Amino acid sequence: MMTELPSIELGNLDVKLSLGRLLLNVHYVKFGIFHHPMPEHSHSACSYELHYIPRGQGTLVIHGERFPLVPGSIYMTGPNIPHEQLSDPADPMAEYCVFLEAANANANSQASIERAPGSDDNLLAERMLATPFWIGQDRFGLLQLFQLLAREAADRELGYPRCVARLLEIILVQFLRQYEDPSPSITSVPVRTLDDSRLLLIENAFLYRYASITLGQLASELGLSARQTERAIRKQYDLSFHAKKTEARMAAAARLLTTTALPIASVSKQLGFATPESFSVAFKKHFTFIPTEFRRSSQLQKQKSSD
Repeated sequence: MMTELPSIELGNLDVKLSLGRLLLNVHYVKFGIFHHPMPEHSHSACSYELHYIPRGQGTLVIHGERFPLVPGSIYMTGPNIPHEQLSDPADPMAEYCVFLEAANANANSQASIERAPGSDDNLLAERMLATPFWIGQDRFGLLQLFQLLAREAADRELGYPRCVARLLEIILVQFLRQYEDPSPSITSVPVRTLDDSRLLLIENAFLYRYASITLGQLASELGLSARQTERAIRKQYDLSFHAKKTEARMAAAARLLTTTALPIASVSKQLGFATPESFSVAFKKHFTFIPTEFRRSSQLQKQKSSD
């Protein structure tokens, strides 16, 4: 009989972890099952997402490179790493996910961590900052730790916030211990932090509401002016609001065109474009192909790979 996986839904957390001289804010911990693809997206500067697959199968796509995901797969996606998650419909992936923000991950603090004498925590922090993407197989029994975390979150007994923080600390350390020959990042991650709730609002707006979100709506939700919101987005992603929204819409468009037979008009409508013509213009500007050419090219590539 298949073991039941306990659910976790911890949002709006006020949990701060110290890893040597690195301070990490934990924004949320979630459990979910992928019944649909997660379109390509990337997280803001200083943001890291820890992923653990306890069950199911799928594919992770990073910069066009495909990595198989199976039970026990673990991976970290750091700042500005575009990634897409595809689940096998016959065996949908389950995932535990921890979203972290490195609150003081600037070049000076990274150099300070590198110079710090002998601390294991500082070595782990250096490894995390120097490796914006890593994938491997769990060797240290992370499932048991997530099960304990789920129990603490469900029971909420006396002292549970401290237990949640300690378990998250252990999960992170056990995760980072498993990195093998991490490749250093070409550039240091700059300091670009928002307060916790605003950062999550921006992330989720582009991840889930790319079809309809407007600058005015997002500014109102953040409690900022439109100009302040535009400045905050540019600091986090080095993109304007319009460019970031377009990036999210085009990633979703590419996925719909390659995995469904939806008419172009239906794809356009799902993405929030006023007309199929305006969608085609935006798509060609982004990919240099019109949608029908893109779909045809994708189908030809699939045929060649299957021959």
